[in-house]
Amino acid sequence: MSREDSVSVDERYMRMAIDQAYIAEENGDVPIGCVIVHEDRVIARAYNQREQLNDPTAHAEIIALTQAAESLGSWRLGGCTMYVTLEPCPMCAGALVLARLDRLVYGTDDPKMGAVRSLYNIVQDPRLNHRLEVTSGVLADDCRAQLKAFFQRRRNESKNGLQ
Repeated sequence: MSREDSVSVDERYMRMAIDQAYIAEENGDVPIGCVIVHEDRVIARAYNQREQLNDPTAHAEIIALTQAAESLGSWRLGGCTMYVTLEPCPMCAGALVLARLDRLVYGTDDPKMGAVRSLYNIVQDPRLNHRLEVTSGVLADDCRAQLKAFFQRRRNESKNGLQ
């Protein structure tokens, strides 16, 4: 597969993750979406559900990992690629290492909680027993714009007493 083909495949799956992020937003949660692909087949789709489930661990990545493990019948997710709209936090990055995913593709950096590049690099730390290949910045402008618009609306609602 050429680099150009890889980029178009990454963008196709990232668009699916962005679609999942819109579902999170419709449910009042931070718009982060995720898909996991194994052998060019989507085996998991998820979005943030912290507000919906009142669960601090209900991040899109964690929910997708559970679905993928169920789909493959194994907690070892070798051969899988995760596509997520925002750089994973420390909890999610740690879970990716524990699940033994091969690859992570994410949209935009998270300067406040990012644990892949921004604050830490958990998924490629040589002290851990597994490392992932990482591709960042796929459809970053779209992912960033979705998050910015969401938080701007939240600030406006809060300012206007609508929350």
